[in-house]
Amino acid sequence: MGASLAVDAAALRAQYPVLARAAYLNAGTCGPLPAAAVRAAGEVLDRAALEGRAGAHFELLLDVRTRQRAAYAALLGAEPADVALTTGTSEGMVRVLAGLGLGPGDQVLTAPDEHPGLLGPLAALRDAHGVEIRVAAFASLADAVGPRTRLVACSHVSWITGAVRPAALADLGPDVPVLLDGAQGVGAVAVDVGALGCAFYAGAGQKWLCGPIGSGMLWIDPAWRPRVAPLGPTYLNLDVPGAGLDACPHADARAHDAPATSVEASVLALAALDVLGEHGWEAVHARARALARRLATALARRGVMVAARGDTTLVAWEDPDPPAARDRLAAAGVIVRDLPGTGLLRASVGAWNDEGDLDRLLAAL
Repeated sequence: MGASLAVDAAALRAQYPVLARAAYLNAGTCGPLPAAAVRAAGEVLDRAALEGRAGAHFELLLDVRTRQRAAYAALLGAEPADVALTTGTSEGMVRVLAGLGLGPGDQVLTAPDEHPGLLGPLAALRDAHGVEIRVAAFASLADAVGPRTRLVACSHVSWITGAVRPAALADLGPDVPVLLDGAQGVGAVAVDVGALGCAFYAGAGQKWLCGPIGSGMLWIDPAWRPRVAPLGPTYLNLDVPGAGLDACPHADARAHDAPATSVEASVLALAALDVLGEHGWEAVHARARALARRLATALARRGVMVAARGDTTLVAWEDPDPPAARDRLAAAGVIVRDLPGTGLLRASVGAWNDEGDLDRLLAAL
């Protein structure tokens, strides 16, 4: 993947057909699909329709999964052997929460405004296994760790405000692992799982990586891998599937892969990564953050109350009726989302956007 000093904004923008008709500012939900990735997936489906799905099809599946794993690992600053392929951020977090074997007397610390993709599984863990779920303000999580805390689970980048995880979480030590929800992290900002000091990092492929729904990743620190039991290992998770009841899961992160992902989805994911990678990930991240800062500043200058945020790609602001504002903006060709229960609208600003998209949003408000 390239390492240019600046993004060729016009060339990148031209890769995404939706931008010809709308100011698409919703990558925090799903990124825009690049035409080249759609074509690549379509070619796989066309070939499968003509030739069937037999040996060659499954050989391709194994090949593209290997390349997809390596590409995700590079974005995380990790080794491919430590990265599982999942159907999304939530599945990765569920695999960690279920695999740690937590029970009565154990405590998981989280923030009250985390995404339902984390809070829902935590509530299920509490109800089914008697685990105590304790909440503390996002910025104060490190200070809230207590003697019974067995796991801290929170966002890398808050899905609501774009605030970044407290730096002090990197210093908790080996006895209190950190699970990071990276749905608004990987692809949006630079990620180095070692520097983040986490034990687990779950990310999405359909958001800032512009891949298909049903794609994602889970990084597990090798030191913690033996302590996370695989969740129902099936064919692709097994080292020797033909060994029957004596079959064992792979010794690496493949033990935590989703049981079934399609060839076309992996091909689409890889092609979408190539579109962004050709412009250099450092430049892609820098451009997206700069555009988000520009939008946040412009909103504040208009007297709009912008939620406190980090140097990320999300900008959220107060509105008296967010669902109505979302629909009004959509009618004007501006795609953002409301955040239920918060009184906020949120724009997700990517490197594929330009100043015209931001001006179109501001004019429509």
